[in-house]
Amino acid sequence: MPIKTFKPYTVTRRAITVEDYSDITKRRPEKSLVEPLRKRGGRNNTGTLTVRHQGRGNKRFYRVVDFKRDKYDMPGVITSIEYDPNRSSRISLVQYQDGEKRYILQPLGLKVGDTVLSSREPIEQNIGNAMPLRHIQVGAMVHNIELLKGQGGKMCRAAGTSAQVLAKEGDYAHLRMKSGEVRLVGIDCMATIGQVGNIEHENVTLGKAGRSWHRGIRPTVRGTAMNAVDHPHGGGRGRSKGGNIPQSPTGVPAKGYKTRRKRNVWNQFIVTRRP
Repeated sequence: MPIKTFKPYTVTRRAITVEDYSDITKRRPEKSLVEPLRKRGGRNNTGTLTVRHQGRGNKRFYRVVDFKRDKYDMPGVITSIEYDPNRSSRISLVQYQDGEKRYILQPLGLKVGDTVLSSREPIEQNIGNAMPLRHIQVGAMVHNIELLKGQGGKMCRAAGTSAQVLAKEGDYAHLRMKSGEVRLVGIDCMATIGQVGNIEHENVTLGKAGRSWHRGIRPTVRGTAMNAVDHPHGGGRGRSKGGNIPQSPTGVPAKGYKTRRKRNVWNQFIVTRRP
């Protein structure tokens, strides 16, 4: 999918790039597979602001995507490729032989009219087919990978992402992620063959603040530009942090602060950490 540029007839047009959306075949989503999506503006149930820089943005409907791929041993035909405002990848509408329709993540190379299949037994390893890691050959690229059996895909769901099956040993498969991390995943967990499509998404440049605002991202102001009552870095004559380490308004360190729990239960499944 190529990236579209514009003639620089304004200052912002010079920097803006957009997706050309030439791969989309249907503009309106399937009505039976959409749900209302409520905006919370970064506030919790008491109205307290817990996440900054969120608010406004265009209205969206949530597309119900089948991450579990639990429609076993029933072929489905790709009827359309659609845009999803809630994720970076495209989604495909699959119609199964019994008439049921479901959305799946759009793998790279899958076209309208192609057939996909999901099964717990060994099947052909075509792009878009889903099966347990036990039956996927070593060296294959997979996405939408489960962490726990039956939980639904959790890893490699963004545009252009995938993981490579390096080896199988006992009850676990070794997967190498895009970051270089090698981790263990249960051999009975489901995964989908192929790489997630829309690989050019990372090359899009927003170019102006308004496009961030449309996404629901409000402006970010430097702490040193605030008053001392509003931020630990605020106040002072000239540029000064007041002797404080880089931190957020609530005092959370902003640099060199490890947020991962030392007793995280998933640590034991990481064979090689990312560089």
